[in-house]
Amino acid sequence: MNSTATDRKIKIIPPKANMNTEKKKKVKKINVAAYCRVSTAQEDQETSYEAQVAYFTKLITENPSWQLAGIYADDGISGTDMKKRDNFNAMMERCLQNDREIDLILTKSISRFARNTVDCLSCIRKLKERNIAIYFEKENINTSTMESEMQLAQNEVESLSQN
Repeated sequence: MNSTATDRKIKIIPPKANMNTEKKKKVKKINVAAYCRVSTAQEDQETSYEAQVAYFTKLITENPSWQLAGIYADDGISGTDMKKRDNFNAMMERCLQNDREIDLILTKSISRFARNTVDCLSCIRKLKERNIAIYFEKENINTSTMESEMQLAQNEVESLSQN
């Protein structure tokens, strides 16, 4: 029996779902917030404040695996007294009361987050209990991978002495 190309039966096999594509669709984005602060209302500080807000907004929104969870910013507020930092307190309250609304907080430096080491460590501990990490950009410290709080405290002491 000689078969020709016209005698052959062709079976069409539909493509299978690409598992890699399906997995990518289901990957949950990380909810990322940023905290910005300048301590005085001087003009050069105002520029720094605006630059921090713009920088972190762009950084978060341009990362495809991140979802913007908010930019919290205190302008002209000292970092030594937590009570006066309305946006910082709002961010902390949101983190501690609402599960998984914020997974990661970005900030320029330890001193922007808090100038008081005890308050800083207290906040970090509270956030770590909720699996919320803080990334301090200047010091390149991520609290989710931080080996010890001493590393953070040492960086804060060095930063304060330089300032």
